[in-house]
Amino acid sequence: MFTLNCKGSLFTIDQPQIMGIINATPDSFYSGSRTSSIDLAVEMAAKMISEGARILDIGGQSTRPNASIIGEEEELSRVLPVIKAIHSAFPSTYLSIDSYYPSVVIEAVNAGASLVNDVSGGRFYTNMLSIVAALKVPYICMHSTGDIKNMHDKKEFKNITLELVNYFIERIEACNKAGIIDIIIDPGFGFGKTIANNFKLLKELSALQILNKPLLLGVSRKSTIYTTIATTAEESLNGTTVLNTIGLMNKASILRVHDVKEASEAIKLVNSVQGFGN
Repeated sequence: MFTLNCKGSLFTIDQPQIMGIINATPDSFYSGSRTSSIDLAVEMAAKMISEGARILDIGGQSTRPNASIIGEEEELSRVLPVIKAIHSAFPSTYLSIDSYYPSVVIEAVNAGASLVNDVSGGRFYTNMLSIVAALKVPYICMHSTGDIKNMHDKKEFKNITLELVNYFIERIEACNKAGIIDIIIDPGFGFGKTIANNFKLLKELSALQILNKPLLLGVSRKSTIYTTIATTAEESLNGTTVLNTIGLMNKASILRVHDVKEASEAIKLVNSVQGFGN
């Protein structure tokens, strides 16, 4: 069991939890996660919460390969109205800001977000970790390589799991030195990793338990799935559920997904197999 202090509210992870994805951006790789208005974002949030999401991850910049990089001001203009509206409508739901810009993180947390989700693991901006520490919110530290422009360039890993263990040992130490108390680790499926890397990492996911941190699994509708089964992101829900199930069997603590209902069903079934069902 893990506990996270989300701005004074204790978030207990005693079984796998769901993070729903809400993209305040027109160029997310999966069209079903895009929101074209604040009202639509609130409507999507209501649906995800009713289906079992306890965290909603809100981002204003696509991190898919070859996506255009937008600046801090434009990202703020996208995410802040959505965060404010969802926080006002659902104040007991935990909101996460998906950004690698420290300035966006500050404004988002002040607007109602209570977790920070950073694809850079604090590497792109040297003040990110100290800012998160000062905000006193949990930090989702993702594994990635390279910089903002080349983080999707594929890298050769001799031992992908060992690489991630060593990376997270170093990043957790950096987080601790900065003063961050609550850390969630995200293996970063798809970021600079080949399809073979992703499958090997999923198979060996439970090895990351050695780090004693909640483990976030983000494979929802990603190219590893739809390339392998020769389909599209729009048609890869079944593949997503399969990989989420494997991840749950290998000790994933949080599923970051576009499709909350199916993820909730997967958790219930895996819990029943493992003896935790009602």
